[in-house]
Amino acid sequence: MQRSDPHAPLWNSVAILRLVTFGFAVAAVLVNHGRYTRPTLAWIVLGLIALWTAFTVFAYLRKSLRTVWVVWSDVAVTCALMYTSVWILSPQQMTEIAPLITTVWASAPPIAAAVLNGRTTGVLAGLAVAIATGFTRGELTTDVTRDGVLLIGSGFVVGLASVTARRSQERMARALRAEAATAERERLARSIHDSVLQVLARVRKRGNELGGEAAELAELAGEQEVALRALVAAAPPESTDDGTADLRSRLQVMATGTVQVSVPGTAVQLPETTVAELTSLVGEALLNVARHAGEGARAWVLLEDLGDEVVISVRDDGTGIPAGRLEQAESTGRMGVARSMRGRVAALNGTITLQTAPGQGTEWEIRIPREPVGRKGRHKVGGGG
Repeated sequence: MQRSDPHAPLWNSVAILRLVTFGFAVAAVLVNHGRYTRPTLAWIVLGLIALWTAFTVFAYLRKSLRTVWVVWSDVAVTCALMYTSVWILSPQQMTEIAPLITTVWASAPPIAAAVLNGRTTGVLAGLAVAIATGFTRGELTTDVTRDGVLLIGSGFVVGLASVTARRSQERMARALRAEAATAERERLARSIHDSVLQVLARVRKRGNELGGEAAELAELAGEQEVALRALVAAAPPESTDDGTADLRSRLQVMATGTVQVSVPGTAVQLPETTVAELTSLVGEALLNVARHAGEGARAWVLLEDLGDEVVISVRDDGTGIPAGRLEQAESTGRMGVARSMRGRVAALNGTITLQTAPGQGTEWEIRIPREPVGRKGRHKVGGGG
């Protein structure tokens, strides 16, 4: 799908503004040339203005030519042509604040700069043209100040519109990608339901009827059926341009016959690296449940988005961890939990706590702040009983 240019209407407006203001500059020369000190120079400069107008209009209507070099060259050329008013206008015209040779034609470059790179660039270009106006006049008057405010203000307002258009286009593109992904997921879900899931359900049912080793195969088929249903039902990860990912969709696919996953109804966007680390953390916690919680143990994963932080709880109903077991493992050199889970959480400036007792299962609670913390030492990483 080809992405449309959200700034095309703005660039078209800049080109039209250039043509309209050039017409005003021609009219100003026709009206005032009889009082100019050097009328011939005025027509020469007007010819240069015409040539530069043709070039900039052509450039601004071509996406490949809308570059920083072209826009700032427009600012520089406009300021240079404006200064020729010092040799064209008579002293009386300069005193009367008659229109400079460029007139309102000089208002286009700040707007072009704003469309290209937003508010800051628009304000800087407007300030440059305003300074050139004051330098050409040779004094700071009310009219010069007014023109400066208008130039800077137009750069800010158009820059704001440019940024808004860009962000709206990006949001629309993400929405279209999500819609396409959802449609494809639904198509695959129908296909899987009509084939793979029905086969797994039949294997599970028949294996339970036969018993023995077939019952073990039935149990495995049942687990894969639940996992596949969770995978199909999970929301597709949103593709973003700012390096974030949806933690919710990553955790949903971990649901099985013995693992229940509860997540918010909306996406939980975090930096991609943070999502990868948290997904690995939850996977490691579930792996510990499978290895150490005992046969038939069930696990629950809960994801909460509290705004300023994200909380993940991984709980099981297994045998629990006897008091001192983790410390004993660390003393004997087995640093899996301490270095892996706690180390990863510490690297994310978060906290991790453990609640467990023999026969009462285990619960890990992980809290990760959304914003980076300036002093990492303020976050205590440890276990609780």
